[in-house]
Amino acid sequence: MTSIVSVGVGLSFVAMLAWGIGDFLIQKSSRRLGDWETLFVVTLFITIILVPFEWRALPGLLSQSKDLYILLGSAIFLTVAAIFEIESFKRGKMSVVEPMLPFEIPAAAILAAVILGDKVTGAQAALVASLIIGLVLVSFTGRIFSMRYFLEKGVILGLTGAAFMGVADFLLGWGSRATDPLLATFVQNGVMMIISLAVLAASGGGRKLIRDVKANSGLVLMMSIADNVGWVGYAFAMSIVPIAVATGLSESSCIIAVLLGIFVNREKLQRHQKTGLVLAICSAIALAFVTAS
Repeated sequence: MTSIVSVGVGLSFVAMLAWGIGDFLIQKSSRRLGDWETLFVVTLFITIILVPFEWRALPGLLSQSKDLYILLGSAIFLTVAAIFEIESFKRGKMSVVEPMLPFEIPAAAILAAVILGDKVTGAQAALVASLIIGLVLVSFTGRIFSMRYFLEKGVILGLTGAAFMGVADFLLGWGSRATDPLLATFVQNGVMMIISLAVLAASGGGRKLIRDVKANSGLVLMMSIADNVGWVGYAFAMSIVPIAVATGLSESSCIIAVLLGIFVNREKLQRHQKTGLVLAICSAIALAFVTAS
């Protein structure tokens, strides 16, 4: 049992690393292609990859309405979350909105505990809380938190997006356990691909998409691989370890993004960000050891 749990913890770290690189590349891609274009390319990539392995399972899934609704719900909530987060970044400052994103972790954890009876130890709960605090500090590039901060443009949208993302994470974990992680990932991405394609078709962005993908083929390929390795690793991890643990470790991907920003973009961190980075890294490592043991 311990070895299986260790695999789940390891896959959470794979998701963290892959998403850290993927988010770094998605930021560049969304600036060159656009938000919906990036979402379509990423979901199209994994859908095509998984079609040969999962299409035979679709008839059986259609006969299991509960499992199907869970996976459809995951895709819909994830799309809505993406819309809220995109809009929050448009209306507010990234430095103000980004610290709200880690709050998807408690949202997913609470749903998993209430609905699935997912149990975490006191030590695991404390380390997840410590991890969230560290991630918020790392993400916050302002000088000081205040009540006025929470009235900034985009903060409420960011919190709403995080809540929807937490629900999507929970539903993906539930669907991964009810069916299998690859099928859950396939359905989630397939539905999101259809939604983003419909948006692009309605806005007449097809030709621009093809032109931009050709001009940025290397970036698009690396982004698609990294982001989807993260999703597959995350789905498998949630089928093995508590959703709170898998989500906490996987969503620590901003640690990788921050480290890439430091070493690649030569970015400077403020004192509280350095504190948060150390706290998040130590909490993630400790959570992994506590869970594996």
